[in-house]
Amino acid sequence: MVEILTAEEFEMMKASGKILQEVFKTLEKSIKPGMSTYDVDKIVHDIITGHGAVPSFLNYGNPPFPGSICASVNEEVVHGIPSHKRILKDGDIISVDVGAILNGYHSDACRTYLVGDVKQEVKDLVERTKQSFFEGLKYAKAGMRTGDIGHAVQEYCEGFGYGVVRELTGHGIGTSLHQDPEVLNYGKAGHGYKLKAGMAICIEPMITLGKRYIEQLSDGWTIVTRDGLPAAHYENTILITEDGPVMTTFEEDV
Repeated sequence: MVEILTAEEFEMMKASGKILQEVFKTLEKSIKPGMSTYDVDKIVHDIITGHGAVPSFLNYGNPPFPGSICASVNEEVVHGIPSHKRILKDGDIISVDVGAILNGYHSDACRTYLVGDVKQEVKDLVERTKQSFFEGLKYAKAGMRTGDIGHAVQEYCEGFGYGVVRELTGHGIGTSLHQDPEVLNYGKAGHGYKLKAGMAICIEPMITLGKRYIEQLSDGWTIVTRDGLPAAHYENTILITEDGPVMTTFEEDV
């Protein structure tokens, strides 16, 4: 189902997204070597619940996801489970994917953070993954198609020789976390679902330093690169308006 939201509902989406803006501003200052991924999860959980919201990911799915964030380190692409045992080391990267539900409306976003002194090729991967999101954002307009977004992300990333994960996608969002349409990170321009004003979507490139192939670990959640090379992830919740895209989760003043 594709939801078409009202102006009032867009305001509810913005309020939910504002919480994630605060999350990311806090994590930018907080993440450092020696922290566990559970420590990161606790920071985020407290911010979300402190605003009277609910973490979207906590107990989501089957088996129920046990964290408020997906904490994916290095070769982990997405859905890493926060743990006291996973300690961040100098040179790591960590993707923090997080959602919040406020008054029934969802926000969903991800950032990949550098931990200490990170190799230049990995820094480049993180920065270019972020830029690929903005390449796709150019096409997040009423009348454009999801294939226009995916094509822009794919063309940009593959131009650097990176892998573009295909099994995991962006999505519609609103009164549920994941809904139609799928927003692929690859595809043909002019194809796919036609965007309409009133929709909300998430664009979320998941890009690998090596090949694009992935596999799932035995915990039932964590997705890793098959070749063990690092992956980066960047995502925002976007409102499709008559005047162009509006990001609810991008770090503005809060």
